[in-house]
Amino acid sequence: MGYRILVVDDEENMRKLLHRVLTKESYEVRMAESGSEALRLLREEEFDLIISDLVMPVLSGMDLMREAKSRQTDVQFILITAHGTIGSAVEAMKAGAFDYLTKPVGKEEILRAVHKALQFGQLRQEVRKLRAELRTRQEFKEIVFASKEMESVLKLIDKIADSQATVLILGESGTGKELVARAIHEANRQRKGPFVAVDCSALPEHLLQSELFGHVKGAFTGAVKDNKGLFLAASGGTLFLDEIGNIAPPVQLNLLRVLQEREIKPVGSVQSMRVDVRVLAATNVDLERAMREGKFRRDLYYRLSVVAVQVPPLRARRADLAPLAYHFMNKYAAAYQKQLTDISPAALSAISEYPWPGNVRELENVIERAVLLSPGPHIEEPALAFSPSALTDAGDAAPSRETLRQMSREKEKEVLLAALRQAGGNRSQAAKQLGISRSSLYNKLKELDLREADGPARPIH
Repeated sequence: MGYRILVVDDEENMRKLLHRVLTKESYEVRMAESGSEALRLLREEEFDLIISDLVMPVLSGMDLMREAKSRQTDVQFILITAHGTIGSAVEAMKAGAFDYLTKPVGKEEILRAVHKALQFGQLRQEVRKLRAELRTRQEFKEIVFASKEMESVLKLIDKIADSQATVLILGESGTGKELVARAIHEANRQRKGPFVAVDCSALPEHLLQSELFGHVKGAFTGAVKDNKGLFLAASGGTLFLDEIGNIAPPVQLNLLRVLQEREIKPVGSVQSMRVDVRVLAATNVDLERAMREGKFRRDLYYRLSVVAVQVPPLRARRADLAPLAYHFMNKYAAAYQKQLTDISPAALSAISEYPWPGNVRELENVIERAVLLSPGPHIEEPALAFSPSALTDAGDAAPSRETLRQMSREKEKEVLLAALRQAGGNRSQAAKQLGISRSSLYNKLKELDLREADGPARPIH
């Protein structure tokens, strides 16, 4: 059965009896003649069930149970004694014992209690596992992955999510840093609070100060009323500061004070206000270099990076390419009401070989365009439009402008021909599948020197 049972009793005959009964049922049994010896075994091994005498010298069965459960939470416990009373039975059950047996105890009674205890322990483990899996699915449901690299990221998120520690999320543009931030928020006990995100690079210094910390009426020209700011707006939840590496030095100083004091002072105000908010920050800037160049405060960096989460680029987690591609195909096929069920092997191979300098964001854009251009039922390779510069950076010879134009024409030809084949040569149906008008299809056929008959379309020779 694979279950491991520890028998603890200072009476040798009782130990031998239990060993004989349990080993006949294929349980793996270890024995200890005292509570102290049992603790030594617990430090070295793990057990599914402990059967212990209640009354023993030095360390009683009750004390052993409390110590054992502090070490191995899931271990089940059965206490046996010749001095049973209702009071001691109640006390044992309250302390965490699964069952309480009184000597003399028969073989069937022992096996019945052991079976129930082990069954209960297994059920608890399964429930705990299912809850953990459900929690992971619920909290990380927006993150599609299959790679070990992203699995490591999510394991780190799971460990830190329920704390209030400030987290710095690092990674290239387009890797999904905001998704990681949202996952941390959703796994936190304050997930019912707001998640407020701000792009720090999108606002000039004076506006960012006002947006983050608020301002009072009349603080500057145009301040016609009070603004509470995003720190207060995120109270009881999470404030996500994206592109933190681009903020100006004065904003860095004010942010440092907020993280240190947990207080904000709105622009133009003389009063400070307490804030209860978890701060997550992200950047694609090399902050180590920025600190060396004096562009980013070292003390702020240490405040922000209590925990640092590095999101790997898509090229470093290629096992995620296919799951992400299918995820985006299904997303946009539903959005544009396209009948797409698969991605062809050639298209998947092309996706796998491309370096993806724009990471997940670029993959999503490529698949969205492919969904729009694909007549179905599959996304074919010609519908994929990759960046020529990325292919050049990956080591390909730089194509000429004329070559690129020809490549584009060939891809359009293949897409149009596939649509016409799918529609049995019917122009109206092919245009509908492509999401264009019948006249646009006709003009494109003429432009590309194509014609279609009642059957599959053929190039004009």
